[in-house]
Amino acid sequence: MTEIDLPTHAEIGAQIGDMRLGVDASELHGLLCGYLSGGGLLARNDWLAKVMADDDLSGADAGSVLDQMFENTSQLLESPDFGFELLLPDAELSVSERGDGLLSWCRGFLGGFGLAAGAKPPLSEESQDALNDLSRIAASDLAYDDPDTDEEALEEVTEFVRVAVLLLHSDCVLAPRHRRSLN
Repeated sequence: MTEIDLPTHAEIGAQIGDMRLGVDASELHGLLCGYLSGGGLLARNDWLAKVMADDDLSGADAGSVLDQMFENTSQLLESPDFGFELLLPDAELSVSERGDGLLSWCRGFLGGFGLAAGAKPPLSEESQDALNDLSRIAASDLAYDDPDTDEEALEEVTEFVRVAVLLLHSDCVLAPRHRRSLN
């Protein structure tokens, strides 16, 4: 099995800054994951314009870190080994910076998912609950009182979000694809 790695949060952030996109690295990755998980079809040359809902936006250059993020994220979401990960600020940063990154990622995911899936996607009850939970997480106002407890809580919420994304992707992308192949 080949390991698929995303570019780093800092690398993505630098290219976003150069392109003046108006989002941070976590939010852009969330947008991409939400769009893909909502059943949106993206091509390598126009994914950025679609997830940013800006037809005038030029695509990411082939081989750039944004191009790598698109390719690797697409592969990770489809991977049968559940290797998908969220692009969040680096582990050596404070828990508050990483927590803010998680909220930004969730807001991006919800935006991308809504763009691709529409207002009332046909979701299983479990997926609807996961989407509602992601909405609550995105709207949260985090308080940081105890570094050890906060670190553990952030890890648990991050894992919950990761699994929720895989569930939504399965419901909106993999299940319909499987049903089409049976017909």
